[in-house]
Amino acid sequence: MRLTVIAAALCIATSLTSAQPAEVTDLPAAPGGRVVEVIDGDTVILSNGDEVRMVGIQAPKLPLDRAGFRAWPLADEAKATLEALVRDRSFTQHFGGAHIDRHGRVLAHLVSESGIWLQGEMLRLGMARVYTFPDNIALAQEMLALEDEARRNRFGIWSHPFYAIRSPDDSARDIGTFQIVEGVIREAADVRGDIYLNFGANWRDDFTVAIRRENRNRFGDLSPADRQGAQIRVRGWLKPRNGPMIEATHPEQIELLKGPSR
Repeated sequence: MRLTVIAAALCIATSLTSAQPAEVTDLPAAPGGRVVEVIDGDTVILSNGDEVRMVGIQAPKLPLDRAGFRAWPLADEAKATLEALVRDRSFTQHFGGAHIDRHGRVLAHLVSESGIWLQGEMLRLGMARVYTFPDNIALAQEMLALEDEARRNRFGIWSHPFYAIRSPDDSARDIGTFQIVEGVIREAADVRGDIYLNFGANWRDDFTVAIRRENRNRFGDLSPADRQGAQIRVRGWLKPRNGPMIEATHPEQIELLKGPSR
């Protein structure tokens, strides 16, 4: 499979000629340069010395000298795909939120001189998932659309069970991992300002999405009663909190698939 993915990426990389959504180049820009090293499927070093974490996506992770860390499936393929996409190209950095992460890496969207948006291509090829933060949500909808198309076509990671969308009942076995979970909200409650979206009959051990009071302002006029019965897709790190829980800190983590029945 690795050779097939690399060959496909090389073919695509040599044929790409046009820009992705105009909104990418509308973002504030800064000089970049050639990619002199690909660290993994979402991190590169530019010729100007910047280490760039390609904001908005998460590619399969490599150990990168982390003791005991096992590479995620298709991590090598994702890195090879990115290497093929950046070869012989220079990139401009575009910013849609915070510029630097806690590791000192630049958080940027990378666009080539011919208009190729790297994040968009990695998502389109199925070599990454959308991964946003409250301070970096630019282009989230465009990225989600590209991810969805790749998933429907079973490109790249979407043909591997490691990255399959989980049901609420499946989520308990994946505590400590980043997952996308899809299901129907059975009950929604406001508990001292915190919103809990419950997906089972017993909130003490079923899957839950939590929205803390300090994050509620990002969700607008959030009424729990309006969410009950809705089918949603939510992404985030699964934590053990009275059963598996994802904490939603910003609306871009949640996709409404079907409104509540009334």
